[in-house]
Amino acid sequence: MTETERIDQLREELHRHNHNYYILNAPVISDQEFDKLMRELQDLEARHPEHFDPTSPSMRVGSDINKDFVQVEHKYPMLSLGNTYSEDEVTEFYERVRKSLNEDFEICCEMKFDGTSISLTYEDGRLIRAVTRGDGVRGDDVTDNVKTIRSIPLVLHGTGYPKSFEIRGEILMPWTVFEELNRERELREEPLFANPRNAASGTLKSQNSAVVAARRLDAYLYYLLGDNLPCDGHYENLQEAEKWGFKISKITRKVHSLQEIFDFIKYWDVERKNLPVATDGIVLKVNSLRQQRNLGYTAKSPRWAIAYKFQAEQALTRLLKVTYQVGRTGAVTPVANLEPVQLSGTVVRRASLHNADIIASLDLHLGDNVYVEKGGEIIPKITGVDLASRPAGSEKVTFITHCPECGSKLVRYEDEAAHYCPNETGCPPQIKGKIEHFISRRAMNIEGLGPETVDQFYQEGLIHDVADLYTLRKEDICRLERMGDKSAENIIQGIRKSTEVPYERVLFALGIRFVGETVAKKVAKAFTSIDALAQATLDDLIHVDEIGEKIAQSIRLYFSDEKNRSLIERLQQAGLQLAAGEKDLSDHTDKLQGQSIVISGVFARHSRDEYKELIEKHGGKNVGSISRKTSFILAGENMGPSKLEKAEKLGIRIVNEEEFLKMID
Repeated sequence: MTETERIDQLREELHRHNHNYYILNAPVISDQEFDKLMRELQDLEARHPEHFDPTSPSMRVGSDINKDFVQVEHKYPMLSLGNTYSEDEVTEFYERVRKSLNEDFEICCEMKFDGTSISLTYEDGRLIRAVTRGDGVRGDDVTDNVKTIRSIPLVLHGTGYPKSFEIRGEILMPWTVFEELNRERELREEPLFANPRNAASGTLKSQNSAVVAARRLDAYLYYLLGDNLPCDGHYENLQEAEKWGFKISKITRKVHSLQEIFDFIKYWDVERKNLPVATDGIVLKVNSLRQQRNLGYTAKSPRWAIAYKFQAEQALTRLLKVTYQVGRTGAVTPVANLEPVQLSGTVVRRASLHNADIIASLDLHLGDNVYVEKGGEIIPKITGVDLASRPAGSEKVTFITHCPECGSKLVRYEDEAAHYCPNETGCPPQIKGKIEHFISRRAMNIEGLGPETVDQFYQEGLIHDVADLYTLRKEDICRLERMGDKSAENIIQGIRKSTEVPYERVLFALGIRFVGETVAKKVAKAFTSIDALAQATLDDLIHVDEIGEKIAQSIRLYFSDEKNRSLIERLQQAGLQLAAGEKDLSDHTDKLQGQSIVISGVFARHSRDEYKELIEKHGGKNVGSISRKTSFILAGENMGPSKLEKAEKLGIRIVNEEEFLKMID
């Protein structure tokens, strides 16, 4: 046998032993024997670099070569799930699905693992790319780091897998590894990780894959995507994926009724505490992929899945002091500083108090013993006070009257719970917060810039608002601490590239109060340039779909400020896209102008979301319920009988898929 043949033999053998140990929990050789085979493989590979294979088992040990992460766009967006906290909300989800589908369906129940999401792409049975969730549209390529996780197969077993597919899951740090890591960090007097999720996320983003390998991360895979999947059933696809070598949770169950869902939740709410990894809920998914497509998506999450979060745990600790944070909108948020306490697997030191009304309702005093819980929020909250243990003569907590950053007198607007610092252009956290929002991924996506860089540039006097970014020079940046020639060049290139960002995203990036991503799209479509928007009257704005008086007044207030108009003028001079381009307008028509359309049933040619998008592109308006103002109903198969009855009663026209597609040509 030649040395290259021995390399191939060792690779195949070590892949098999990895699978036995990490997936099947049934090793057939000792750790010492495994290490001996691995050393032999590494020695042979070193002598034969021409026989390199990126999926070799030797890649599991990682490398100490630092690498910058490359941004990769997801083929399928990685959306978050809608959260629910009660059985009533689970029932509402189940009933919505039942009424929308109007046919039998199954639900797949899974544990909601509390780690960091990952997307793995395989081609011809080999791992070619691993990408983090990122912002859901694009994430970081962490392939080298993921190759060190031994429960993720580099080469698949068996047959029957698609030529190309994606599988998603959660990367986790087991409790035992987490506790051991924190003990080591404590001995070295390093900051401790707050929880296994943070530890797993921080480890995965390490630029040293040898460090990742040493931390023994684990992974569970839970969703298969691609064009040629083996089955229509999500559960059945997972069973196939397990045969190919993926670690699939044995807990996953397929159920047929609401009662079976509640039985699953009740059992695992207790038993999850015995699992080797952190969990924080149950995920419910409609099992059929065909039915998933027909149910479609909202802007943020799939309609065919929901996450049930377990009820919050509670702890009692002492309130030390209250501090105040100022956000980019000027909102002032009070924060409780607490004696450290263990809660739901994390050490809690701070809790949000939200606003002055919450402080008053709790009747907080410094030194109080307070009840703290973690529910759906990332930041814990105070839910009550142990009045019996209140120290005599303790000082009552009262909300501040002036901004802690710039000293301006705070204001509270009618119908709002928050207090605001009105000094938008002179309050440092607001200035920096607006710039951070402007450069963020969903806005201008300026690579090379982050909160720390923004703070450094602000402190050095290089930037005072977002328009100053476009006058930055490479030589200004190079002279700063921790800023080399390459970093400076990357920042300048990122700023230049941002001038290509489309108008609707620039509008969102400006940070006009109440103008989020969805509203920015609506406004950009109605007013195709920033100049047209600046001249729009309150009445013009209110007539835009989904723009109420509150948003309209906020937009008018923004453009009535001379400083904001000057900022826009400077951004125009910098070359930003402040008007819709031909490409943005080319696929829009007025064929459905003024028509209100209801969608009902299951479709063959497009999903519901795609039909909603088509309606909007051609000037129509999507409405959820039938009324006399409804122009027509776009109906697929299994249209709801109640909707059909109401349409007939009101004489509303029914249009099928083919007719509708002809209407819009």
